[in-house]
Amino acid sequence: MSQRMFRLLHMYILALALSANGMAQDSAKAQKTTKKLILTAVQTGLWGGTFYSLNKAWYSNYPRSSFHFYNDGKEWQQMDKVGHFWSTYQISNHTSKIWQWAGMEKKKAVIIGSISGMAYLSIIEVLDGFSDKWGFSMPDILANTSGAALFAAQELGWDQQKFSIKLSYSPYRYGVLQPRANALFGSSDAEKVLKDYNGQTYWASANLRSFFPSSGFPSWFNIAIGYGARTMLGGYENKWTSANGSTISRPDIQRYRRFFLSADVDLSKIKTKSKPLKTIFSLVNVLKIPAPAIELNSLRKLSLHPLYY
Repeated sequence: MSQRMFRLLHMYILALALSANGMAQDSAKAQKTTKKLILTAVQTGLWGGTFYSLNKAWYSNYPRSSFHFYNDGKEWQQMDKVGHFWSTYQISNHTSKIWQWAGMEKKKAVIIGSISGMAYLSIIEVLDGFSDKWGFSMPDILANTSGAALFAAQELGWDQQKFSIKLSYSPYRYGVLQPRANALFGSSDAEKVLKDYNGQTYWASANLRSFFPSSGFPSWFNIAIGYGARTMLGGYENKWTSANGSTISRPDIQRYRRFFLSADVDLSKIKTKSKPLKTIFSLVNVLKIPAPAIELNSLRKLSLHPLYY
């Protein structure tokens, strides 16, 4: 269910970050209790508004059913599961930061942020469970929990994020199959970034200086390992039903996994006194910086990308 999830994630992080930055000028004078009340109201409004809108705009267009489970663990070469992992990690991270801004003790903020990240996406699974078209997905819940746990474990164990989970996107050209891609992933550029699994790559980005303090590496320099997949025209196989009801099967188009090694930049390590710039760095840091990359895919082909994104 990542296609809706991405929209929710972006709205959630942006609203939290901008609300904190917008009130930053008054934060020195404001009492901690006041800031916590403001943040609670913002977060409650985001949650309530999001789920009301989601239920009205999305689920109301599909038949309802009794609560049921659905195992979608093998769909999309697990790209949607990695998307859940990334999303929960990022929501946990940003929610924790803004609770700390509000004056909450760090350990408590990390725990609340992680629970918020996991709950925000997992509640969507409950709505899926009552939808005839989908179902409650335990693999999604596992991915949500893992993303929140990775964030919390690093903050509580290392007091920093030595590993960060990031996203990059590069448009995929479908040629004569573009109508099928439009039906699956949308036709606008914005929709494709959020929906098109064939163009997405997820990264585990490791900050070398945090692991090797005396190494001499710049504090912002990271090494990233990426995962993606290509030529997927359906959840499980490249087979679908056209608008006129005919079955189209393309087993000749081989689905494959992609693995990458690349450099990256941790924008949170770049020092600045500008609060707006800190906000921008925090938002952009959910994405991987374009850089040269080495790719090895499941077709056993090795490629060098002078600049990959």
